Amino acid sequence: MILFKPEHVSMIQSGRKTETRRRGKKRWKVGAIHACYTKPPFARGGAEPFAKVRILIVKPTELWKATPEDAFREGYGDVASFVSAYCRINRIDTGDNLAFGEALYEPIWAIRFEVA
Repeated sequence: MILFKPEHVSMIQSGRKTETRRRGKKRWKVGAIHACYTKPPFARGGAEPFAKVRILIVKPTELWKATPEDAFREGYGDVASFVSAYCRINRIDTGDNLAFGEALYEPIWAIRFEVA
């Protein structure tokens, strides 16, 4: 299971979003197929997956290393839009220089996928 924000559903279903970046420990294996949800299936009211994806690449990275190609695979038009969305989704205060600076260098995972 992989959780996404509702704003990413159409991006994933259309094939525009083919990569995601995640904090924390590595939980994805190349070749694995995961159901995609906007809320956990065991949450109140339940949830149905909106897609299934196959993991193609899992690699460690840092936010400051994001390239225009990475932003495009994330479903955004440019790096600034992608970084802004990443910070909003992960509740990183971009007005707090210390918190934002730490977030830029925090180890994260880039997970590339295809709709299965």
